[in-house]
Amino acid sequence: MNFSIQSVYSWYRNLLRNPKYRWWVIIGTGLYFVSPIDIAPDFLPIVGQLDDVFLLTLLVSEVSQMVIEGVKARKNYSETATTTDPTNTASTVDVDAVSLK
Repeated sequence: MNFSIQSVYSWYRNLLRNPKYRWWVIIGTGLYFVSPIDIAPDFLPIVGQLDDVFLLTLLVSEVSQMVIEGVKARKNYSETATTTDPTNTASTVDVDAVSLK
């Protein structure tokens, strides 16, 4: 099995971007941060805080990136919804009604 930091990062990022598991990952990361049980215990001088800092940095960067993408998507949606051009017929569908007896 190929284990690397990049694969763990990709797994965490994909799991965080999945709307089904997003809040579970955020809550789990917060609990890991405050929990005394860590991969590297906090009483070790540098290594103990390094895993917490790495995980919180990853969480904050991914959540902020998702928020920025959401704001941009809403902005683009609102711009396309407010700009209605009557000569643009690309989104208009004409249907002939036929009654069936």
